Amino acid sequence: MGAGLLLAAKVLAADTNNASAQVPAFTRDEMAGNYLQIQEQIRASQLALEQSQQAAAEAAKSNADALAARLQLLEQTVAAQRAADAEAAHKTQQLTLFLAGAFGLAGLGIMLLMVYFQWRAFSQLAEISSQQHAALAGASGLHHLAAPGRATVETSNARLLDVVGQLEKRIHELESGQRTLPENGAAKTADPLAQTQALLDARQPLPALETVEKFLATHPDDAGAWVQKAAALERLGRTDEALAGYDRALAADGSLAIAHLHKGGLLNRLSRFDEALDCYERALAAQEKKAKG
Repeated sequence: MGAGLLLAAKVLAADTNNASAQVPAFTRDEMAGNYLQIQEQIRASQLALEQSQQAAAEAAKSNADALAARLQLLEQTVAAQRAADAEAAHKTQQLTLFLAGAFGLAGLGIMLLMVYFQWRAFSQLAEISSQQHAALAGASGLHHLAAPGRATVETSNARLLDVVGQLEKRIHELESGQRTLPENGAAKTADPLAQTQALLDARQPLPALETVEKFLATHPDDAGAWVQKAAALERLGRTDEALAGYDRALAADGSLAIAHLHKGGLLNRLSRFDEALDCYERALAAQEKKAKG
């Protein structure tokens, strides 16, 4: 607006200076119209400037609103994330406390069980100890009363073992006698079973086993040879194979008393007393049957 007024003043001054030198080019109306036109242009410029300022202000306000909205959304997102993290941390803390409590309860339960079992074990030990003391006290009183009966039982056992030993010796003599009958002719061949028995008597079970196995290779159904093989295996500590050998001998000849007797002795040493007694009874029955025949 100031620039317009300055321009108008310069034009009027120029017109005034040139009025005396030349003929006026514009009339007063034309000058007034020009002046009004200049004022309108100035107003239009002012209006455009105001509109541009208003548009800039609106754009700035719109940008500020958008920025504020974005900042608010970001704050909400951060707040939600913090709330989620806090909730997860709270749940983790609760789970940790729950697990710690569960382990604590389990440990307490195990400790109580150990205390209970120890108390029960000590109680049982105390009860057993008291029972043993009572049994020992009663046994000291009954010792003299039971002495005659115990002596009788021991005597019976000794006699039974003596009878079994004599029976075994007698059966062995009978079986050996049947095996070692002299043969006709000047040249005699050595009896493998006699050699095996001699090796067994000399406590040489391994050579005896080798000798009898050679004989069994050509005489697989000889019951006496199987008895000698089982005896050699028994002396070598191969009890299972020895029992199988005695069973093989009895399968070949069920009336062979020496097989029953040796098997009974092995079962007795293995603490299989019922089976051993059955074998002894079978041996006695077979020997009695043989004696009657």
